[in-house]
Amino acid sequence: MDRDELHRMIRVDQAGEFGATRIYKGQLAVMGDRGPHSAEIRHMAEQEETHCARFDAVLAKRGVRPTALHPFWSAAGYALGAGTALLGPEAAMACTAAVETEIDKHYSDQLDRLAETGSEPELAEMIEEFREEEREHRDAALANGAESAPAYPLLSGAIRLGCRIAIKVSERI
Repeated sequence: MDRDELHRMIRVDQAGEFGATRIYKGQLAVMGDRGPHSAEIRHMAEQEETHCARFDAVLAKRGVRPTALHPFWSAAGYALGAGTALLGPEAAMACTAAVETEIDKHYSDQLDRLAETGSEPELAEMIEEFREEEREHRDAALANGAESAPAYPLLSGAIRLGCRIAIKVSERI
């Protein structure tokens, strides 16, 4: 794996984890501590904060340029979180299920690439750990009514498409 590919991988992962922290901040700003699923969302948010901090450290250690779209992802993530929470607790869970479905696929693709090249075992271990937690978030969201959200297939599809676009853009910019 060459340096550019590795930097793209780290850049997009840090951007994604940062975006996830903003989604949960937006959801909690609307739902507060007493809303349905608030405790579950707060737990997921804490895990995402840890993921983000660890990728921040990797960025710094390896001299990887973060995405220039950081301010945009901050606003977009917060708006997505707040917007889905305004639609109701099931829509907030649908957002989590959709995002984590795409992140599971994204991390799985990265792990395949790292295994193929036999490089970066420490990074692969970290991504594997995070992927498992993202899967737990997805499963918790589904167990907490994600599929009961209004227009779930449309909402989920739109969020998943947005995630795929964000991934591609953040790799480069």
